[in-house]
Amino acid sequence: MESCGGSHWLARKLRSFGHQVKLIAPQHVKPYVRGNKNDYIDAEAICEAASRPRTHYVPSRTVSNSFYRRNIVSRSLNRPEDSTINRIHGFLLEFGIELPATKAAMNQIHQILDDPAADLPQQLKDFIEHLAEETKRLTDEIKAVDRTIKEQVGADDAGTRLMSIPGIGPIIASALLADIGDASNFRSARDFAASLGLVPRQYSTGDQTVLLNISKRGDKYLRKLMVQGSRAVLVRIDKRNDALGSWCRDLLTRKHPNKVACALANKLARIVWAVLVHGGSYNTQSRA
Repeated sequence: MESCGGSHWLARKLRSFGHQVKLIAPQHVKPYVRGNKNDYIDAEAICEAASRPRTHYVPSRTVSNSFYRRNIVSRSLNRPEDSTINRIHGFLLEFGIELPATKAAMNQIHQILDDPAADLPQQLKDFIEHLAEETKRLTDEIKAVDRTIKEQVGADDAGTRLMSIPGIGPIIASALLADIGDASNFRSARDFAASLGLVPRQYSTGDQTVLLNISKRGDKYLRKLMVQGSRAVLVRIDKRNDALGSWCRDLLTRKHPNKVACALANKLARIVWAVLVHGGSYNTQSRA
């Protein structure tokens, strides 16, 4: 089948009937769609893609993986929260009131609204109070989601082992468990890092090999989390006495910190694959 939102549920149902299910990545089906789109042409394109030896298949998610995915989608609450805060900043700025561009500044809202010197229309005060209550509600929901993710990952053996890796906390661990599924579907650690777009993009011809910036393929959200996790490691890299710390400090003497962050994200992705496939936790004394 072509991979989509409902295909993972259908894959689990078909497996319960004894069928072997493979999900094809949509980008590998699309080139074989000829003419207008309908069920017959889609099925023909899927058959054509499935017959190709280099077609990439997507691991189907288990029930627990799907639940992790639901938690990740809930993180989208951050976006409306930021949008609501920005609206409050914008309305107050029109009346000459400038607040720091931080969430902590929202604690001053009621003090500003009660200040007679602010000279704000009552309708605007009521509207800003409504926005402030909406921001508080979203903040509470985000905290509840964070607690749920932390509890669930902490109770999962694979999640606990993932969090032993530097730079990986509950949010990144849950995202990895949701998207990877069975890590053994990747032939090697490099293949997994490549699936996240953390390997150099190649533009070679003839005998000339040219490696460019990272390919940025795969899940953008997961790649962003891995890079952010690597930046968190680099902040305190001077305090690490293991092989990973030595490797990063040596690289920082020769490369820009942004390149080092991507290189470290690549290395962490390979460690993730090794931990999930071979078992055990991250060993600080192992060779980086």
